[in-house]
Amino acid sequence: MEGAFQGLPIQCPPDLSPKQLWQFPAFQIWVSTLRRSLARQGQPSHEFHACPYVLRQIEVQAVDYFRGGRLGFVKLKADVSNDRGESLPGSVFLRGGSVGMLLILQPDDVPDSSSDTDKRAVLTVQPRIPSGSLAFAEIPAGMIDDSGTFAGAAAKEIEEETGLSIPQEELLDMTALALQCRGEGRDGEQELQKAIYPSPGGSDEFIPLFLCQKKMPRKEIEALQGRLTGLRDHGEKITLKIVPLENLWKEALHDGKTLAAWALYKGLKDEGKI
Repeated sequence: MEGAFQGLPIQCPPDLSPKQLWQFPAFQIWVSTLRRSLARQGQPSHEFHACPYVLRQIEVQAVDYFRGGRLGFVKLKADVSNDRGESLPGSVFLRGGSVGMLLILQPDDVPDSSSDTDKRAVLTVQPRIPSGSLAFAEIPAGMIDDSGTFAGAAAKEIEEETGLSIPQEELLDMTALALQCRGEGRDGEQELQKAIYPSPGGSDEFIPLFLCQKKMPRKEIEALQGRLTGLRDHGEKITLKIVPLENLWKEALHDGKTLAAWALYKGLKDEGKI
């Protein structure tokens, strides 16, 4: 990966070496994605073809480490400019990928139906200090670690945050399915991850959104309401909230990934894909 930008000047703070940065999965994905996008300027039809932009240098301004010394977040400034002296905004908060899960529960005493009337969605309510909230409602979600699949990470997060064990083969990748429906090659978006980007103006974070629909006894569904979950030794203090599926968009309207999951679910259902 480092060879993709041989000679690229990188300034790092004392607590981070260029080698550590190149080994950071989030940095690798970001660099490779940017490289492909810059290469597209070579096409005569590209709007920047006459005077293409170049990644000239990177300045790492701050880093944050997780438990065990694992590199967690990186704040950097990328100089992306052309020969006319025109620059593109290059302040980047690198945090890598996450996964979000729309978990829909239906009482097993209700006959199968296309209606969402009897279905319930699982929300987690927990402190989210960056948002300034101690009770932020959202669908189950979590960061992707350095190993495993997106679906595997989603299944792991569901179990950690809800206590429900869901085989990863029962998870449907709604973002990948939606891309298939609209054609992945359109507008060159095949260069991006098969995910949503909640804040592309400032962060590299991408989130594949998964769907799991599960039938359970009504009493077990009701018993989830208010359950305390999460990895307490990791600082997670999660309370489950079970809401009617039709009210999901209202119950978690502050959370972008929840609204995106709701939109994907509705769109895919309208097209008969789920």
